[in-house]
Amino acid sequence: MTHRTLQTIIPSHASSDGDGVKIRRVALFDTKVADPFLMLDELGSDNPDDYIGGFPPHPHRGMETLTYLRFGALEHRDHLGNRGEIRSGGAQWMSAGRGIIHSEMPSREMSRLHGFQLWINLPAKHKMDAPKYRDVPADEIAECTLDNGINAKAIAGSWQLNSQELQGPLQDLAAQARYLDLYLPAGSEVTIPIDAGHNALAYVYEGQLETSPAAPEKSLLVFNQTGDTLQLQAKSDTQLLLLTGKAIKEPVAHYGPFVMNTREEIEQAIQDYNNGLFGN
Repeated sequence: MTHRTLQTIIPSHASSDGDGVKIRRVALFDTKVADPFLMLDELGSDNPDDYIGGFPPHPHRGMETLTYLRFGALEHRDHLGNRGEIRSGGAQWMSAGRGIIHSEMPSREMSRLHGFQLWINLPAKHKMDAPKYRDVPADEIAECTLDNGINAKAIAGSWQLNSQELQGPLQDLAAQARYLDLYLPAGSEVTIPIDAGHNALAYVYEGQLETSPAAPEKSLLVFNQTGDTLQLQAKSDTQLLLLTGKAIKEPVAHYGPFVMNTREEIEQAIQDYNNGLFGN
């Protein structure tokens, strides 16, 4: 058993998107160490002015989104007729494939929003597949608490934490991506197997892990690919998202909501959208 070591720390940055929604963003389009992950946004505020504008209708092509809410509610609508709402503890998966137009709007009744949206790259052979969509209510999210007080919620993929196995409801994400929301009490430690050829990342949204160098809160920790396990120790009470996925190893061309392999494919996506080929 060989533990992976910390390779790099990528800080998040304050930004905004949609209709003025305030977020913290980690953009990964230009780094190969996070492949297949493209971007992670954290949405978090108890001031409705920071998020009530939501994300009005906009297009996507060539990637997947996975939205996970800890608090609040978001309603999804798309041009294919899909409509659904996720509430506190739930998740929403969308594969844009060859093109989808959707909106994500917050409930006006809520007084707090905290959640995350992850962008996952699609390999070239699947970028023009038909779009797909699924809501996952909170009661479908697999959860366990270990003897040392560690709590885990598996949103996607299959996990083993110390001796505990956990199966997330989403099992078919692009690049075999897995997604875990993990709470570690101060001083606790967990060991998690990581598949060969898969990258492992941890976004610490509260607290701090024992790392060298020290990683500040709201940072993405990227671990190297040498080793078959990840050992995490909490310096303080810590909440983090743990992400793993198989590196696609393909060129990434990115423009706004489109993620393809070449600049020509991006130009085609823009043309198709402008010509109404994504739908109304």
